[in-house]
Amino acid sequence: MNRFWSKRAGDLSPYVPGEQPQISDLVKLNTNENPFGPSPKAMEAIRAAAADTLRLYPDPQSQRLRETIAAYHNVTPDMVFVGNGSDEVLAHVFAALLKQNEPLRFPDVTYSFYPVYCRLFGITHETVPLDTAMNLRVDDYLARTGPVIIANPNAPTGIALPRREIERLVSARSESAVIIDEAYVDFCDETALPLVADHPNLLIVRTMSKSRALAGLRVGYAIGHAGLIEGLTRVKDSFNSYPLGRPAQAGAIASIEDESYFEQSRLAVIANRAHLTDALTRLGFDVLPSGANFVFARHPDRAGKDLAAALRERAVLVRHFSAPRITDFLRITVGTVEELDRLTAALSAILTAKA
Repeated sequence: MNRFWSKRAGDLSPYVPGEQPQISDLVKLNTNENPFGPSPKAMEAIRAAAADTLRLYPDPQSQRLRETIAAYHNVTPDMVFVGNGSDEVLAHVFAALLKQNEPLRFPDVTYSFYPVYCRLFGITHETVPLDTAMNLRVDDYLARTGPVIIANPNAPTGIALPRREIERLVSARSESAVIIDEAYVDFCDETALPLVADHPNLLIVRTMSKSRALAGLRVGYAIGHAGLIEGLTRVKDSFNSYPLGRPAQAGAIASIEDESYFEQSRLAVIANRAHLTDALTRLGFDVLPSGANFVFARHPDRAGKDLAAALRERAVLVRHFSAPRITDFLRITVGTVEELDRLTAALSAILTAKA
């Protein structure tokens, strides 16, 4: 530990993002990026915003963007909070809402940034095991009080919890904040957003990195009752009053307004997910049902770590996690059909050679 670090810095175990290597002719299926690119209208708006006005600070409240998001989701602007990617929005959520007297609870297999934020902000937490099929059971969260955060669809499993189950959780935990992290929700059947109107303890967190292919622009947002949003704004304005630059705000607005491109891209990812699931199943993989832009799969006769390494040797990158319950799984991003065919051809060669 560096002698100039604070004790807090020394005690941290930072989040490890997916690898971004420089490998020629790489099939990159490890970080859940959208293979189809941003809306052309968003690109035009970003270029237009990269003008002399960059010498001026952006709108600290991102008013136009918040109004656009509010209109799209049929809520009011005071119910919308925006930030520099959903990871920053989540950081403000942890700081503003989740440090309470009772421990925060979340699944034992979920987005690995959650325990990192707990350590950063000194939040006591408990993990709740998923069942043997990697499903979340709402009943497991009803016996204890305190805040809850759930990724839905879950990451890295991809399994989605039905809205009726989320409503049961939010209704039963009305004394505590319930956060639903919907980073991947555009690739599944339903969102919890309709529940916000009747549940002041519910906050939905979204990103524009996945379904809108703006991972490099860094735009995330949250929707909830105005009281929750005010808490997030108080934290933001104590940390960074200008989280979104002019190009980010302009590009995000244009992306939301280009509904036809969004729908075309979203449906293409869903179709390719089915293509990938079928191909992996034919190769003997067990594939969890996914509502995301990735699949979580394992082969009964091969270690996940070995498969990931063998794929990398063939310039195909997937994500492997070393946590005990999921060490044999691979998380594979849904790419183009050509990329997925290269993946499955590589897997077929690996499995044949091993056999």
